[in-house]
Amino acid sequence: MEVIFAGLRQSGRFDLEAIEMRIRAAAHQMGAKVLQQLLQAPERFERERPCGCGQKARFHQIRPRRVLTAVGAVRFERPYYLCPSCHQGQSPRDEQLDVVDTECSPGVRRMMALVGSNGSFAQGREQLEALAGLQVTTKAVERHAEAIGGDIAAGEQAERQRALQLELPTVRGPEIPVLYIEMDGTGVPMVTAETEGRVGKIAGQRARTREAKLGCVFTQSGVDGKGRPVRDQASTTYSGAIETAEEFGVRLYHEAWQRGWCRAKRKVVLGDGAPWIWNLADYHFPGATQIVDLYHARQHLWELAAKLYPADSKQRKTWACKLQRKLDAGQIESLVAELGRFPTSDRKVEEQIRIEVEYFLHNAHRMRYPTFRKQHLFIGSGVIEAGCKTIIGSRLKQSGMFWTLRGANAILALRANRLSGRFEQYWENRVRAA
Repeated sequence: MEVIFAGLRQSGRFDLEAIEMRIRAAAHQMGAKVLQQLLQAPERFERERPCGCGQKARFHQIRPRRVLTAVGAVRFERPYYLCPSCHQGQSPRDEQLDVVDTECSPGVRRMMALVGSNGSFAQGREQLEALAGLQVTTKAVERHAEAIGGDIAAGEQAERQRALQLELPTVRGPEIPVLYIEMDGTGVPMVTAETEGRVGKIAGQRARTREAKLGCVFTQSGVDGKGRPVRDQASTTYSGAIETAEEFGVRLYHEAWQRGWCRAKRKVVLGDGAPWIWNLADYHFPGATQIVDLYHARQHLWELAAKLYPADSKQRKTWACKLQRKLDAGQIESLVAELGRFPTSDRKVEEQIRIEVEYFLHNAHRMRYPTFRKQHLFIGSGVIEAGCKTIIGSRLKQSGMFWTLRGANAILALRANRLSGRFEQYWENRVRAA
């Protein structure tokens, strides 16, 4: 404070930013000194401690330790034990403080997880320095963010394994009017080793991405003044990973069960026309109303129209709008008949029409949109599409990013956990378990 006031008297200028940064730095220094005193080893401690091998670890020496905390670096000493049988060392103080094999305190690691899940790890490092006054490396942000995301993923996997072995308990609560399940997938750029042997989308080229599957569950309790469905506020939770469809099905089923699947009066599965989505819906969610996203189905028509009328935009629009009206009206059989009457002798065009005919016929019962509207149900999968962009795209698909499978799944788990509003609960449970 003396330095600050001396500067004010000398310059006559009041630089608020400089002053508040100096005061913060001083407060951190003072806090670090207080914390350092609190962490010093007690005068009395055990001479022996149990070792994981079943023998006794003996006191070896007092060792110094440096840990980066939310108020800066602190140094303290603590007793260190060594087992004469297995030669493994341990420090009970490190275990108590949750700093075993890490140079950062739990508070700093939590900050790293938050900034590391929001943007690039380099941006996270900059944010920690600017917002918290902490200087760390980009690699440290990456390491700790992925470690916490990996811990979240491992905990979720353990819960799913228990669910497979035991009958899932009924999740008690009030009846849910409508419970929705949506799922989708999007490619994540990977390092070369993670795509070895995988065929790319372009013939003759290797794959450069792996598909991350994402699912969400949300509820609907009412409609707006025009009778349109309204998603319940803060009711959406997410779960996803780069994994097989079979593994993802178990993941999403567990998520739906946790959210009250057994208490839902009406159950709806929404998605695009991908076969894996409806295979999972039939297997894991029997009895649910299945709806193909209307806007995805419309896209099929417009993409086909572009191939049928590549040089005539007016005719393309007229043709697509005519079939779209049939689609919106749920007249899929009439739409298919119209496709079948299209005059062409081009085999490529015939094959494209055949593919679309098959698509609409196979999904006809999922495209009765007037019926779904009368029942006040959502007919678009915008929630999961936005989720793919927010949870996966905005973090894992930034320019120049290439991921390992472990790293991508860790950050995906961390972001899904945070955007599901579960991070605080995870952290509390983690501290309680420690």
